[in-house]
Amino acid sequence: MSMTSSRPYIIRALYEWIVDNDCTPYLLVDTTVSGVDVPDQFAGEEQVVLNLAPMAIRDMDVSNEAVMFLARFGGRTFQVCVPVGAVMAIYAKENGQGMVFEVEAQPEGVHLVDSEVNDNEPSPEPDPKGPGRPPKGRPSLKVVK
Repeated sequence: MSMTSSRPYIIRALYEWIVDNDCTPYLLVDTTVSGVDVPDQFAGEEQVVLNLAPMAIRDMDVSNEAVMFLARFGGRTFQVCVPVGAVMAIYAKENGQGMVFEVEAQPEGVHLVDSEVNDNEPSPEPDPKGPGRPPKGRPSLKVVK
């Protein structure tokens, strides 16, 4: 029997867990995946880190197909849409706890970003430039298959 992907269920659960622990949920997104809709200021970036703190976004919906929410970028409201297959990780900004996901197979011609994690690397320090760019290093999180 074929089952649906567990990824959206895990994203929803980890988001709630991170928020319940008074931490800031960050979403690491592969912007090369078809259907990712982020502000033009991130055009050309292969990855982007999005701040999903409840005070930073509105109308968040994590369906089985996509993570969608409204956020302000440069003073303008933007509807962000991230297909669940483009979510590379969800983790707490403050301590790096969360989960890294395996990259899902993409149609030919779509560039994939390596998502392998080295469990011996320390958790990254918060990026001084803030959300929008991936933190230096990789979060030391579990890879889910």
